[in-house]
Amino acid sequence: MNKQTVKDIDLKDKKVIMRADFNVPLDDNLAITDDIRIKAAIPTIKYILEQNPKKLILMSHMGRPNGQVVENMRLTPVAQRLEKLLGEGVFKCDDCTGAGVQSDIAEKSERVILLENLRFHKEETDNDAGFAQELASLADVYVNDAFGTAHRAHASTEGIAKNLPAVAGFLLEKEIAYLGEAVKNPQRPFVVILGGAKVSDKILLVENLISKADAILIGGGMAYTFLKSQGKEIGNSKLEADKVDIAGDLLEKAKAANVNIELTQDFLVVDKFDNIASRKIVDEIDEGWESLDIGPKTIEAFKKVLSTAKTIIWNGPVGVFEIDEYAEGTKAIAEYLATLKDANTIIGGGDSAAAVAKFKVDQDITHISTGGGASLEFLEGKALPGIEALKDKN
Repeated sequence: MNKQTVKDIDLKDKKVIMRADFNVPLDDNLAITDDIRIKAAIPTIKYILEQNPKKLILMSHMGRPNGQVVENMRLTPVAQRLEKLLGEGVFKCDDCTGAGVQSDIAEKSERVILLENLRFHKEETDNDAGFAQELASLADVYVNDAFGTAHRAHASTEGIAKNLPAVAGFLLEKEIAYLGEAVKNPQRPFVVILGGAKVSDKILLVENLISKADAILIGGGMAYTFLKSQGKEIGNSKLEADKVDIAGDLLEKAKAANVNIELTQDFLVVDKFDNIASRKIVDEIDEGWESLDIGPKTIEAFKKVLSTAKTIIWNGPVGVFEIDEYAEGTKAIAEYLATLKDANTIIGGGDSAAAVAKFKVDQDITHISTGGGASLEFLEGKALPGIEALKDKN
């Protein structure tokens, strides 16, 4: 990675402001149900504190409050979880800018200060220059460790970096290393598994990977648009009719590039989404039926391709894995990836990350990205504003 990190800059006696991704799910009692994103930031936080800074100021968004103060989107539960994980006090401010925040940073005894939800101010998502300067005025050094928001040009990710020495945290460095190396210089064979609901979400990704991957396995809702482009019947299965021609063009491009694209060969179908009792495995989808998962032939075909792979990226589940009766395909792929000890297995965040966690194989995966949208755009070959804004090593 050609960007400077926290190890490339002097932090002693400095006020350090760090963008983290603490956008964690809360239940009705405002208790955190999954703290993986908070835990992912801990190595960088601990390293900064070991350098004896004057203060470490943490900032994040939570949810989509759309520029309004929303009580159940306050970061108080995050501060409480951070205290337990760090073993020291964390003071949470009532806002993220202003005189009150300035005095909290100057007067409070805690080394770690957590600002309130950035998106309570619409200026955050507007990347307002004045708001970015206000955030920058709180500190001497800026650290970005929020890969999940690196694809957004917001005040706390891109704007602030114009006002302070800006470097990457360890999580951001790790994400760039794994995802970047996988796309630019993968160990081969390089296989990509794509799923999820929409072809439209993955068109740029498929186009970028055709020139890089040795094989692409396509399941999930997006597979049916590809199958339709081949003239196959898909019944009531998910279809993006306006993307059929594009799907066909992508298949032709892959063929010309000698890239093997494996589509779903058999299907778990139901006559109605909520009629679980009607489910059956078929090779062809009849009118009135809907496919919600890949079948056993497809699972075996996918495994055969994956068995020799040295680099694997998985972005998007291959079925409706949230419902156990429609989860067998996604479960089988997740469990099989966990057995491939000689391959670099990389999960592209989002639903795929949720799937490997659900099936309890996350500890056996090489790298699980913390950013769904960010990892997708990174794999598409796009420059991410939150990364581009950081200082170059040279």
